[in-house]
Amino acid sequence: MDLLLAAAAAAAQTPAPTGAAPNPLIQLAPLVFIFVIFYFLLIRPQQQARKKHMEMVQNVRRGDTVVTAGGVVGKVTKVLEGDEVMVEIADNVVVKVLKATLTDVKSKSQPANDQ
Repeated sequence: MDLLLAAAAAAAQTPAPTGAAPNPLIQLAPLVFIFVIFYFLLIRPQQQARKKHMEMVQNVRRGDTVVTAGGVVGKVTKVLEGDEVMVEIADNVVVKVLKATLTDVKSKSQPANDQ
């Protein structure tokens, strides 16, 4: 038993062989790989959706049915200068709404989804 303990103590005292320093590019490869995955799965689709939404909001026209961020559904009666539109939300009730608050635009040429 003493011989086994002496061998273990001797093994613990011997220094580990030192090899060449690892290549920094190999150490960074997993981080770069993770960033590429995040870009293609999260960042790029979000940018494309935002671009599509901005295009949809900028192309809003008179007669389009819109949904605001607050959930109000109405019909565009007038597109004002800048970033505002006039939306009729009920008979003879017209409100001024910022284009940035529009979440959905259904143009008058699009068929309604009846489900």
